[in-house]
Parts: sequence; structure tokens; C-alpha cells
Amino acid sequence: MDFNFTPDQLALKKMAQEFVAKEITPYALEMDKAGEIRAGLFQKLNDAGMLNLTVPEEYDGPGLDALTIALIYEELGKGCAGVATTTAANALASYPVLVAGTEEQKQKMFSVINDGKLAAFALTEPGAGSDAGAVATSATKDGDDYILNGTKCFITNGGIADIYVIFANARKSAGIRGLTAFLVDRGTPGFSSGKEEDKMGIRASNTCELILDNVRVPASRRIGREGEGFKIAMKTLDAARPFVGAVSVGLCQAAFDFAVKYSKEREQFGKPIASFQLVQAMLADMAMQIEAARLLVYKACWLKDQNVPYGRESAIAKCFAADTAMKVTTDAVQVLGGYGYSREYPAEKYMRDAKIMQIYEGTNQIQRLVIANNILY
Repeated sequence: MDFNFTPDQLALKKMAQEFVAKEITPYALEMDKAGEIRAGLFQKLNDAGMLNLTVPEEYDGPGLDALTIALIYEELGKGCAGVATTTAANALASYPVLVAGTEEQKQKMFSVINDGKLAAFALTEPGAGSDAGAVATSATKDGDDYILNGTKCFITNGGIADIYVIFANARKSAGIRGLTAFLVDRGTPGFSSGKEEDKMGIRASNTCELILDNVRVPASRRIGREGEGFKIAMKTLDAARPFVGAVSVGLCQAAFDFAVKYSKEREQFGKPIASFQLVQAMLADMAMQIEAARLLVYKACWLKDQNVPYGRESAIAKCFAADTAMKVTTDAVQVLGGYGYSREYPAEKYMRDAKIMQIYEGTNQIQRLVIANNILY
């Protein structure tokens, strides 16, 4: 790996830093309290090119490599993990189409995202979380169409997206062998969003259930072959997991920076708490963990950009960075003491936001199984 970033990468990183400092960080606590992204921010994100980061150049996107995208998501994670999650959901939803979509499907998906609209990836159901083979949403062939019926839950951007990748089972009781992906537009008859989740963290992001009641979808909107959905989903998650790691690293860095600043200002026993060795040890551990997580994320992205196998490294990066986010943000609260527990300061928000990193896009327990399978088989 070359640890020297290109001038273009450095310029994009700086642009993201400046955007986050102006448009996101000052409003993060306000958006967390309101449980939604503030008015006008979607348009500003789009104007800054933050919503279509994974769109290839041939489809009027920026055509960025994975490492550059990770640099941008790290900066977004520093500002607000909820906003970062909202934007990253566009990347997650775009990958099934990149992996197995037709030219028509790519034109459709990327035109929506390029227009500044949101996309959603809908795999999870009330009875199917880590077990994708348990997806109960059905896709019944009817002439040149499929009829979709079922319910999805915990879908990021579910209530505000314009286009969705929906996973359904096209072969009754076939488990993962029947899983099939479809491209579905908002406004399709029978398709609606349901309950919005009142979440512990990433509260600025929209998370809700989706209801499919006899939703008719043309076969031309099927992504890949019938029964190919599981493979498409796994390739998608491999591609997207380093970005969860990048957001986790940004979240860690923000919590760490705040804890360092506070430790230099807060005095006890007549001197700053930063002078106490136990506090210094906590800060040193936090710094080491963040650096290790960042390098694992960069490695996974670099391998992806080299077009070599990277699934193992993708799982390692996501798992380690997410665990680090939970550890570092918890330690940041500890450094602040009682003030860390107060919603007047951002430390407790960082801690609440961090927990989801260990859960979504494959729990960290699932990541460990992926890693073990790569070791043993």
C-alpha cells in the first residue's frame, strides 16, 4: 500500500471536512433531538456530491475508488453518524445494481441518485435478520411480472427513498436458493412505508418498515437471475462494509478529539486531568485503537480497488472498527465523567451512535463467522 494520498484524494477529503464543519457538526445535536435531518441539508449534500459517491463515471457519477469514498465517509462520520448512514444507504442500494444489474436498471438507479434522491436496500424482515434465508417476503411469477407480498423492517431511508432494492423469495420454502432482488419505485401500487423506528442512536437517519401488498413488478426489474439474490446481497455487503468501518473511524475520531480537548481544560486537584497518568493511558489506548481501525479500513478499500479478493478483510475492517467505535466512545464518556453523561455535550451521542455499527450490515458476530470461514475453509 502507498500511504501517500493523491492530490485529488486530499482535495476531496478537505472539501468533506469543510462541508461537515459548516453544515453538519453545528447541527448534529439538534438533528439527534429532532430525530430527522434538518431542512435543506439533503440539497446541500447533493450539491456537494455526497449522495452519489459510488456512481460510476459512465453514468454521470464521480467514478471514485473505494479508498477515496472511505475518506469522505470518515469525515461524515465525524460530523454525524446519522447523516453518514443516510448517505451511505445510497451506496448500499447501488451495489446490487452494480453487481448484477442490466443496463436499463443501472440507468434507472443512477439517474435517481444523481438527481439528489435517496435509495434504500431492503433485506431485513421481522423474522429474518442475520438469517437471510428466512426471508418470507414472496415473489410470485405472474406472466411477465412478479407479485411481491411481505414486510421489511429496520430499513434505512425506508420512509424517504425514491427507489428500493427489495429482496424476496421467488421459490417457496427454498431458503437462500429462492432469494431474488427487485428494483421497486416509491409510489408503486401496494407499496408503502410503515412504522418509523424511534432509535437509540443515529436518530437523524430515517429507519422504518416497508409493506408490500400485492406489489406488481415487471420481470425486467428483477436484478440478476431468479434465486441469485443471496449471492448479490453478500457481494453488496462485502463492498459496503468498509464504509461502515470508515464511518466508525470518523465517529471514534470525533469522540477522541472531544475527550482530548476536555481533558486539557478540565481541572481537578489543581491541574488539568490530562496530566493524570490514568487519563493519559485511556487516551493512548484510544489513539492506538483508532489508528489500527483506520488502517484496516484503508487496507480493505485498497484491496477492493486492486480488484483482488477482499471479503475477509472487509469483514475484519467492519468488525474491528465497529468494536473500536463502541470502546472509544464509551471511554470518551468516562473521560468527561458526569458531563459525558449529559446531553448538553456530544459524548453521549457518540456512544449511542456507535452501538449500531456493531449491528447493521451484518452483526459483528456474523463478521466473526465470515472471518472464521475464510480461515477454516
